[in-house]
Amino acid sequence: MAETLTTREYTIPLRRFWKNVQQYNRTAKAVKTIKTYVAKHMKVADRDVDKVKLDVYFNNELWFRGRANPPAKITVKATKEGEIVKVTFAQQPKHITFAQARHAKVHKQAEKKAETKEAPKTEQTPEQKKDEQEKEQATAQAKQVSIKQDNKSQQKATKVDKAQHPQRMALKK
Repeated sequence: MAETLTTREYTIPLRRFWKNVQQYNRTAKAVKTIKTYVAKHMKVADRDVDKVKLDVYFNNELWFRGRANPPAKITVKATKEGEIVKVTFAQQPKHITFAQARHAKVHKQAEKKAETKEAPKTEQTPEQKKDEQEKEQATAQAKQVSIKQDNKSQQKATKVDKAQHPQRMALKK
C-alpha cells in the first residue's frame, strides 16, 4: 500500500493558551499547543504528540523572541507522511531561506572533506617511511628551537620595558 502524503495549512491561535501559564513557560506552552493542535486536526492516532515533529528552523523562530514572548498566532504547513506529521512555515521568511542555504553549503563542504579523508592510502615503501620520520623529527626540533628563541626574546623584552618606564617612587612603596 502506497503511503499517502497529506499537506494542510493551519492558522493556530496561541495567545489564549500561553496566557494561562507563567510568563517564563509561555514559549514552551506555545510549542506544546502547536503539537496538540496539529495532532488533533491531522488525525494522528491517539493524538500522540510524539509523532508531530517541528522543523528546526520553525522551532528556532518560535524561541527567537525568548521564552516569555511567543507569537500570538502562527500559520503553519503540516505534512503527514505515514504516521509522522512534520510542521514547517506556511510562508518561509527570507532570512530562514538564507540560513538553510548556508547550512546546506557547510554540510556539502564537510561531506567533501570526509570523502577525501576516507580515500584509501597506498602502502609506503620502507624508504618513504624513513623519509617521513626524518621530516617529523626535523620539524619537532625546529619547533623546540623557535620556542627557546621566543622565550629568550620575551625575557629580554620585559627587562627593557622595566628600564624604559621607571615607576614613580610613591608607587614603589
